[in-house]
Amino acid sequence: MTLVLDSGALVALERNERSMWVRLKAAGLDDELPVTHAGVLGQVWRGGPRQARLSQALGGIDVRALDEPLGRAVGQLLATSGSSDVIDAAVVLLAHDGDEIVTADHGDLEQLASALGRHVELVHP
Repeated sequence: MTLVLDSGALVALERNERSMWVRLKAAGLDDELPVTHAGVLGQVWRGGPRQARLSQALGGIDVRALDEPLGRAVGQLLATSGSSDVIDAAVVLLAHDGDEIVTADHGDLEQLASALGRHVELVHP
C-alpha cells in the first residue's frame, strides 16, 4: 500500500501534527515512500524558515513531476468526472487500488477516484 499525499497532508507536516508524522515514519519503516506531485508542493510551498519542518519531511517523500503523460491523463479524468481541479485529479492518478490518500478534501477526491474506478481509502491528515 502506498500513502499518497494531498496538500492537507503537507500542511499537517508543516504544522507538526503528530499523527501525520507518525504516518510518514511508518511508511518509511515499511520501505514505502509516500508520494505526491509537484503541483501539490506548489500549493503549500512558500519558502523561508517557517517551512523547515516541511522541508525536512520532503526528504522522505517521492515528489513526482506533473509531466505531459500525467497531464494528459488528468485531462481525461476531468472530462470523465466533470471536475475541474487539476491538482486533485493528479493526486488520484498517483494512487492505485488499496492505497491511502491523505487529504482534507474527501468529497472531490472521492468523486475523482470513483470516476476512475479506483478503490482507495481517503484519510484525514
